[in-house]
Amino acid sequence: MRRLCPSVIYPFLMASGLFLAGCQTVETTQPGVVGVDRSQRMMVSSEDINAAAGQAYDQVLAEAKKANALDRDPAQVARVQKILKRLVPATAAFREDAPKWPWEIHVFSAKEVNAWAMPGGKMAVYSGLIEQLNVTDDELAAVMGHEVSHALREHSRERASQQMAQQVALGVVGAVLGAPQVAIDLAPLVLDVTFNLPNSRGHEEEADRIGVELAARAGYDPRAAISLWEKMQKVGGGQPPKFLSTHPSHEDRIEDLRAASERVMGLYQSAKSGAGASAGK
Repeated sequence: MRRLCPSVIYPFLMASGLFLAGCQTVETTQPGVVGVDRSQRMMVSSEDINAAAGQAYDQVLAEAKKANALDRDPAQVARVQKILKRLVPATAAFREDAPKWPWEIHVFSAKEVNAWAMPGGKMAVYSGLIEQLNVTDDELAAVMGHEVSHALREHSRERASQQMAQQVALGVVGAVLGAPQVAIDLAPLVLDVTFNLPNSRGHEEEADRIGVELAARAGYDPRAAISLWEKMQKVGGGQPPKFLSTHPSHEDRIEDLRAASERVMGLYQSAKSGAGASAGK
């Protein structure tokens, strides 16, 4: 086995040390009823990643508009906007600043069963998800709540930080070996983590649990996440959509969703009762 000489090892260790020193350990959200309380290490600031996400989102929207695939069905657009409007106030249970984010959602005309959220609340739902799964509002809220949760937990920022750490380390080693250093550009990195790099299993579990609670707090039946997953399993020969491909097995996911749903049923019942009382006034 080939060994690296000290002149390579020491700069690499120095780069690792600089990365750790530049990282911040943060608590992006409150645990909520579902109890998501993992600490996260970030190398890039929220301000920088959100600014980059805004640029990336504008680029994606422009491309969709050019292809005549942006918000073609007014009814679908109105539907997702209405659901998001109900979900956003519920985000305060996890972080006080979130309800004031510049939330935005659009519908892309595509057969793909997909949905995503960029940092800072920039979202999209694909018409294929709405039409192929024939989703109820409760099920659509489960999908959107899941994606909102990725934004709340700043999973893209966390993944971008991990990618930057690798680039920093490679850049230092490359400089020692004579290769050009890696340039870091956040906007393409945001696009990469949104569309190409799958979320980790841990990230997906966190988004599932928080998403269930968000739906319940917004007055949507949290158990719809289970029926939604059952529908998704039937798409593509029993394989889940790409944006959920890293999740645990079907059985494990159903068990976890059922447990989370049971924990937040009181929130759902309270939200429904409150909505009923308001409607009666």
